[in-house]
Amino acid sequence: MLKEYKGKVTVKIDGLAASAGSVIAMAGDEVLASPVSLLMIHNPITQVYGNKELMKQVISMLDEVKESIINAYEIKTGLSRDKISNLMNNETWMNANKAIELGFVDGIIDRKSLENLEMPNVSDSFSQIKVMNSLVNKIAHKCKIERKENINKVKATDLFGRLDLIKNWRNK
Repeated sequence: MLKEYKGKVTVKIDGLAASAGSVIAMAGDEVLASPVSLLMIHNPITQVYGNKELMKQVISMLDEVKESIINAYEIKTGLSRDKISNLMNNETWMNANKAIELGFVDGIIDRKSLENLEMPNVSDSFSQIKVMNSLVNKIAHKCKIERKENINKVKATDLFGRLDLIKNWRNK
C-alpha cells in the first residue's frame, strides 16, 4: 500500500525495524535511520504441529515467503538474491551505518533539523483515556453513530465499589 501511494513516502527508523518491520521499511521512497537505530533481517519463522506431509507443505510455504521478502530487499538494496539470502540465514543486525552501506537505508536522520520541533506533552501523548476516546470518536464518526454526551456521570470511586461487589459475589 505504501508503494502505491502517489506522494513521496519517507520511512524513518527511529529505534528498531526488525523482522516484518524491516520489510515494511523497504516500501519507502527514502529510508532514513536514527544514528542509534537498528535494522534486523532473518528467515521467515513459523510454528507447526503435524505429520510429515504437513511439514513439507510448511517448508514450501516458508520458501515462498522468503522469496517474497527477498523481492522487497532486492528492489531497495540492489544486492544479489544470494547475498540477501545469506544475510537472512545469519539473522543480520545492522546499525544505521551498516544499513546504509548495504543499501537498506538511504541516510541518517539529521537531528539538527529536529531541534526546533515543539515537543508534545508526554502525559497527553500517551494518555490511555485520550487514545480510547479518540478511537471511539473515529469509530462513531465512521459508523455514523451519534454520541450521547454526559451520560450517567458516575464517580470512579462508585464504579470501583461496584466492581468490588461483583468480585466478592463471584468469589462466594
